Amino acid sequence: MSSASLSQPKFKDLSLPKEGEAITLDQGHLNVPDHPIIPYIEGDGTGPDIWRAAQYVLDAAVQKAYDGKKKIAWLEVFAGEKAFNKFGDWLPNDTIEAFRHYIVSIKGPLTTPIGEGMRSLN
Repeated sequence: MSSASLSQPKFKDLSLPKEGEAITLDQGHLNVPDHPIIPYIEGDGTGPDIWRAAQYVLDAAVQKAYDGKKKIAWLEVFAGEKAFNKFGDWLPNDTIEAFRHYIVSIKGPLTTPIGEGMRSLN
């Protein structure tokens, strides 16, 4: 199934991977397809450096564990400084909806803005 499938949500500011399917939940059990779409937030500060290394390790582990039969389709979503600089929002709705739809995700460390009314995104 491709990301162009009807079951895929429409996002305003996210680019879906060309291939991949959502992980689903059935009676408390995760159903993981061969090419799961997993949203990620690379994070702020050291986050991008950590993410590059982590992604390499995760991809290599999946390759080795499943003998190349499975592969993660990564979907970048935004939060923190990168989201604020790009969209003027610390936690865009697209990110929240992607987390809800794809169930499994990963995030790097995020900056906590100093000021009134702002909770940590971590």
